[in-house]
Amino acid sequence: MLSPACRYKLKCNLVKKYECVSEGVTKAGNQTFLKQIYTELCITEGGATEVIHEHEVTHIEATSMKYTKPEISFKCEDIFKTPPNRDQPIRTVLTKGVAGIGKTVSTQKFSLDWAEDKANQDIHFIFPFTFRELNVLKQKKFSLVELVQHFFTETTEAGIWIFEDLHVVFILDGLDECRPPLDFNNTQILTDVTESSSVDVLLMNLIRGNLLPSARLWITTRPAAANQIPAQWVDMVTEVRGFTDPQKEEYFRKRFRNKKQTNTIISHIQRSQSVHIMCHIPVFCWITATVLENVLKTTDRRQLPKTLTEMYIHFLVVQAKLTNVKYDGRSETDPPWSPETRKMIESLGKLAFEQLKKGNLIFYESDLTECGIDISSASVYSGVFTQVFIEERGLYQDKMFCFVHLSVQEFLAALHVHQTFTNTGVNLLSEEQTTSWPPVVIRKETKLSHFYQTAVDKAFKSPSGHLDLFLRFLLGLSLQTNQNLLQGLLIQRRNKSKTNQKTAKYVKQIIRDNSSERSINLFHCLNELKDHSLEEEIQQYLRSGSLSTDELSPAQWSALAFILLSSEKDLELFDLKKYSASEEALLKLVPVIKASNKTVLSGCLITEEGCASLADALSSNPTHLRELDLSYNHPGESGIRLLSSGLENPQWTLDTFNFNNCGKLRLKPGVRKCE
Repeated sequence: MLSPACRYKLKCNLVKKYECVSEGVTKAGNQTFLKQIYTELCITEGGATEVIHEHEVTHIEATSMKYTKPEISFKCEDIFKTPPNRDQPIRTVLTKGVAGIGKTVSTQKFSLDWAEDKANQDIHFIFPFTFRELNVLKQKKFSLVELVQHFFTETTEAGIWIFEDLHVVFILDGLDECRPPLDFNNTQILTDVTESSSVDVLLMNLIRGNLLPSARLWITTRPAAANQIPAQWVDMVTEVRGFTDPQKEEYFRKRFRNKKQTNTIISHIQRSQSVHIMCHIPVFCWITATVLENVLKTTDRRQLPKTLTEMYIHFLVVQAKLTNVKYDGRSETDPPWSPETRKMIESLGKLAFEQLKKGNLIFYESDLTECGIDISSASVYSGVFTQVFIEERGLYQDKMFCFVHLSVQEFLAALHVHQTFTNTGVNLLSEEQTTSWPPVVIRKETKLSHFYQTAVDKAFKSPSGHLDLFLRFLLGLSLQTNQNLLQGLLIQRRNKSKTNQKTAKYVKQIIRDNSSERSINLFHCLNELKDHSLEEEIQQYLRSGSLSTDELSPAQWSALAFILLSSEKDLELFDLKKYSASEEALLKLVPVIKASNKTVLSGCLITEEGCASLADALSSNPTHLRELDLSYNHPGESGIRLLSSGLENPQWTLDTFNFNNCGKLRLKPGVRKCE
């Protein structure tokens, strides 16, 4: 039963809830109208629901150059529109994207446009839920009608309990934050919207279509949790890619009114590869804008932060200064660190590290208690470091906490590990902890080298890469120049340059001993250590035109892969013969092939072994390669069979497959079968 009064009241409440946002943080900072700062995000169809076994920042870096070839993208308001290549209407959309990429804002914009009568007026009701709020109800029982009425009291007042004849959209935001994860293998069947059960059972039956099969669902998640929902219950997978390069510029031009300042900031970002890549993430654009705006007031543009570690150190210092001015009545020129702010950073760092080990981005009171943080203190921290640590309240004021972004949590975790070792000699990353202080007396330089090498080993051995960014920050903090920026927070112990040289040497040795693909993050670590020697060797060869791949060491092969991955031109069309017409080169440069739009391997002596490597690469990240030329090679029937079988995978977006004797196989979009 449709109640116009109920619908109008729901729209009014959604407008009130979503029309204003606080950029970067929730419930803090200056409120701004969403429509004033909203920059259209790149949302594309496609992508698999399998787990991505890499850090989210690594995933962004791997996909950041894929904007060179136009892809089918659409606005969030069109999320349920049936694409031309589909016959059946779409019931359930799963949208994935890394933390901070804009998934939540997209759902808010969708809801706001409907509530303001700007789009999708065929929809009678939109009910936006977040898993953060649903988590606190896990111990209670509801029927689906009661759950809706619990969050949207307008429906209770109107007496609405039948939704079958209405066009209803449920938004379930943040599947990755669901605690515990949904288990579709062991669930009771529920078909009655008035029958009570646990929230988990309600959600799984809603997703399966047992409850309200006529309803449409939009579910958002980080990539790591995308496989929680079996593929048969998802009609379309989409991915929020974040900002394209033009959208980055649009963001900064909206943020800053001073044209000269804006040009300086954009120019600086374009010169710093790591910062430029991270700016695909809207939240990182906000962090960058916050830092550069403040740094430009007090320093020369030549001293602007170039590495991620420098950027996050400045971000922390900026927040400390704002805290001093706002809460303690101090001047912006006063030292940023007081006993109170030092204590806060120490506590937040411990929380960040403990929760990073567990893979948690959202924390509840019990999590804070486990780390020895008093709940009242947590509220103070979220009130003071509002841009770093956030306190949110659910429908009935249940407290939830999080850092403003995963990268901030990882930086603070690295800072905590670094501080703990510097202050006490305890290596939190080591299996064998020192039980007393002082530890066994060994040379300080040796202890430091071992500490950083332990971190490199632990991060490198992680199959999921969850410590990749943490490692970059930790090694970046080893530089004396970065420690100087945190003077007053860190105990000042002079780091000898020999320690950094030893660490860089150790990183290079691991690069030599491992594949190019596994070594990519280690090159980012070298950049944080400001050691560019391997890259410069290859760049010199490339500039002189004298690159001889027959003489390249394993480390130089990895360096070549890293350089090519940073090149938009080479990723648009990657021709292996430019570097070496050999199967060895193919095996060494697999990461580049995975990232390219078109790969030419014609006449490169590719055999079945090379085809097996290609098939693995396309299966692990199948959404980027559009055209593959394998002509004039020796793949054999088994090699061709390996690749042809992959064409049955509906997630592959290969348009053209060219191989010897058989001409070109052109694939129909959506059907993926040979003509």
